[in-house]
Amino acid sequence: MSDLLIELFSEEIPARMQKRAADDLQKLVTNGMVDAGLTYASAGAFSTPRRLALSVEGISKESPTLREERKGPRTDAPEKALEGFLRSTGLTKDQLEIRDDKKGQVYFAVVEKQGRPAADIIAEVLENAIRNFPWPKSMRWGAGPLKWVRPLHSILCILSDDEGATVVPIDIDGIVSGDTTKGHRFMAPDAFAVTSFDDYSTKLKRAHVVLNAEERAEHIWADATNQAFAAGLEVVEDKGLLSEVAGLVEWPVVLMGEIAEDFLNLPPEVLQTSMKEHQKFFSVRDPKTGKIVRFITVANVETKDNGATILAGNQKVLFARLSDAKFFWENDLRVAKSDMSQWTDALSNVTFHNKLGSQSERIARIESLAREIAPIVGADADEAAEAARLAKADLSSEMVYEFPELQGLMGRYYAAAAGASDAVAAAAEEHYSPLGPSDDVPTAPVSVAVALADKIDLLTGFWAIDEKPTGSKDPFALRRAALGVIRLVLENDLSAPLLSIFTKVNSDADGSDLLGFFHDRLKVYLRDQGIRHDVIDACIAMPNNDDFALLVKRAQALSAFMKTDDGENMVQGYKRAANILAQAEEKDGVEYSFGADLKYAEQDEEKALFKALETAKAAVDPALAAQDFEAAMGAMAALRGPIDAFFEGVKVNADSDVVRRNRLNLLSQIRSIGASVADLTQLEG
Repeated sequence: MSDLLIELFSEEIPARMQKRAADDLQKLVTNGMVDAGLTYASAGAFSTPRRLALSVEGISKESPTLREERKGPRTDAPEKALEGFLRSTGLTKDQLEIRDDKKGQVYFAVVEKQGRPAADIIAEVLENAIRNFPWPKSMRWGAGPLKWVRPLHSILCILSDDEGATVVPIDIDGIVSGDTTKGHRFMAPDAFAVTSFDDYSTKLKRAHVVLNAEERAEHIWADATNQAFAAGLEVVEDKGLLSEVAGLVEWPVVLMGEIAEDFLNLPPEVLQTSMKEHQKFFSVRDPKTGKIVRFITVANVETKDNGATILAGNQKVLFARLSDAKFFWENDLRVAKSDMSQWTDALSNVTFHNKLGSQSERIARIESLAREIAPIVGADADEAAEAARLAKADLSSEMVYEFPELQGLMGRYYAAAAGASDAVAAAAEEHYSPLGPSDDVPTAPVSVAVALADKIDLLTGFWAIDEKPTGSKDPFALRRAALGVIRLVLENDLSAPLLSIFTKVNSDADGSDLLGFFHDRLKVYLRDQGIRHDVIDACIAMPNNDDFALLVKRAQALSAFMKTDDGENMVQGYKRAANILAQAEEKDGVEYSFGADLKYAEQDEEKALFKALETAKAAVDPALAAQDFEAAMGAMAALRGPIDAFFEGVKVNADSDVVRRNRLNLLSQIRSIGASVADLTQLEG
């Protein structure tokens, strides 16, 4: 067994591409080896800004020799058939064997494919991987045809075993493989040879290169939090930024710098966003005040002055950046305190969609709808309308133009500065939520009203112009909007007749089709909570299925009901009764839905079912009226025994027509009670 070490050494690879590139290298090489007949025990891929590395352990020395037998044409077949067979096998006629077969004698070809040394296979596989590497973007340099994300400088490729290490020979456009690499660009630029992965990673660390990206990230976070803690501060957690910064350095050196006094009164989110987007700095917060007061930067080199020069340069650049942010903030505040209608008026010149008008027209629709929804969610209608009118005003602000990710949040600041109530200001930020399955759902009534209005306007608008999601394509995030409506309704326990709201908002939208789209989203949402699809379908088939709070309460109760023996067996009894009724009604041409009379009951099981149905109905009807589906199904579960006993002891199709009709009408009571709870015919099993 041998171990393989590969390193592709280049100019700086963009941080966002490194993890995927390392995974792709591992996949291309290991899959190629396996396809060629090699086996291996384990593999691991690594990345730094200047290198992709792959370690593969326990590789077989060579691929196995393969022997394949192929049956050919009969010996008396036409000559052309034999010629075609010979071409496909690469053999001559005298190399074929003649064997007896059921239909006579036939030719057989025995093709033996010799095994190949691992080094030969790896050389082919790696060259193919390099020449066809799936970079999102790549470049060509020099005179050769090779493309890489950045100029590729060297290829390290060695196989090692107990006897030592050997270079796997590869030559790609003049880049010849070897057993050497280089360390840190500035602190250890000289080349050095390696003999194995352990030797490679150890020598890299001595040369100021941490090969493992996770190790670099852990070092950055530990050092940053320790420095902040020592100053009585805390680092604002940002996993995405941490991953990116770990991809920018090979030898992370963590430095904490000061933010000039001029900028400490900027909103913390502005400081955090500006430093992250422009400088890749972590924000350091004072836990007592919540203000961002310092920053963490990660250098790629150790200096004699312990980073003082680096910090000074970073602070100078940061001062310029934050001066811009402060200018935007102060200008925006002047507008907000003066008249925010300047911003909303400006949105009349911003197209939302060429078939749905401007942002200003959309805001007017959301304002009108928020006023309609307000009573449903317990919000003041005037306050909800005001919140909807101001919620998107910050889209015209300079700060949001510079940092689009701050939309909504800046709206909250500006609405508060304009003298709006806390509820109106909060709605400016919260009406975009929830943006995803893990995002918090607004609970303040005004925020809920505007959030629902925003998403429902979006959905009805695109339904009206027939721009619906298709397959995996959803450019306007309509599935996300629908899930947002569902979560807003359910997590705030709102009883909202959505179908009537859809048609009121936009009469051109197909409300029923849109409701079906919502039902599909709701199925996904409930399936994630462990509710079976057939249970959901049984509840969707009921009236008022546009009231999602009602629908989900029903589904949850039915799901719990179906997990009990009484529930499962009662449903089977219901289905049996419904099937017998359906057959009898088709045969007789009448509907058996009334008129069952206890005086025609002849058997004890029959009489017991009459009594049980009467008791159940007396409990089920008021429970359903109170939307207490759990109680309704609990009362229905009590029918399991009497129904089972009835079918075991009573013949429905009695000889007497009067008794038969009475028993069929009795079964219709089972059908009626069951159907009042859910469409039980939709249930499987």
